[in-house]
Amino acid sequence: MGETLLMRRKRRMFRLPAAIWKRNVRLEARRAAGRLELMGPAHHRVRNFVVTELPRAQQPLSPEAIAVGVGLEIERVGEILDELEARLTFLYRRDGDNVDWAYPVTAEETPHRVTFDNGERFFAA
Repeated sequence: MGETLLMRRKRRMFRLPAAIWKRNVRLEARRAAGRLELMGPAHHRVRNFVVTELPRAQQPLSPEAIAVGVGLEIERVGEILDELEARLTFLYRRDGDNVDWAYPVTAEETPHRVTFDNGERFFAA
């Protein structure tokens, strides 16, 4: 059973053979790598900044605050935010301007709460 994954669908439990779940893991890893290839250093700076600062701010981050935080022009930050949001993977802006969440963190209250050993707490997306 060490190579078997137990899955639940509604009230039924079933075993998923290793060949199936390992194939799915490999496919997802390739998809994720493909999305990351499209990101340049500036994209990573913006995303990393938002993921770090969103839990601290506990409110959506404006493009202006992000631009100051990463040292980029506001126009470039706007372009990067548009690109990251268009991929439907890295971030979301409810109002089309301020970043509400950047996976895996969010400024919105969710049922998913995370607490670090140092006491820092935030909501997860």
